[in-house]
Amino acid sequence: MTSYAEPVLTYLTWHMRAFPVRCYDEVDEEQRSLRHVAFDEDLDIYVAAASLAETLHARDTGGLDGVVAYEHLYGPAPEGPVPTLHDGAETISAATFEEMWLLGRSARETDWDTKPRS
Repeated sequence: MTSYAEPVLTYLTWHMRAFPVRCYDEVDEEQRSLRHVAFDEDLDIYVAAASLAETLHARDTGGLDGVVAYEHLYGPAPEGPVPTLHDGAETISAATFEEMWLLGRSARETDWDTKPRS
């Protein structure tokens, strides 16, 4: 029997360079964002609350059109590594991330007056 080790997750917040956007990310050991929230502080809106797994599912089930529809609703998930602590990111608690995730998802769904299909 093969054992399964839970991934070690880290929760970070950081500012996007050259933009007034505060980001919150759930990252894995390879610094890939699994879930990403981006909040535009000037516009006071959530510009993203996206999940890598959901983006990949949209691609696998709907191709490019599926990804476009997903990103229209939830914004893009980062494709590369997010900043590290050495790049100015700060560690946050899982609870803080979850709060931002729920706020971001709710805001994106409300802004587009839609809910994802189950």
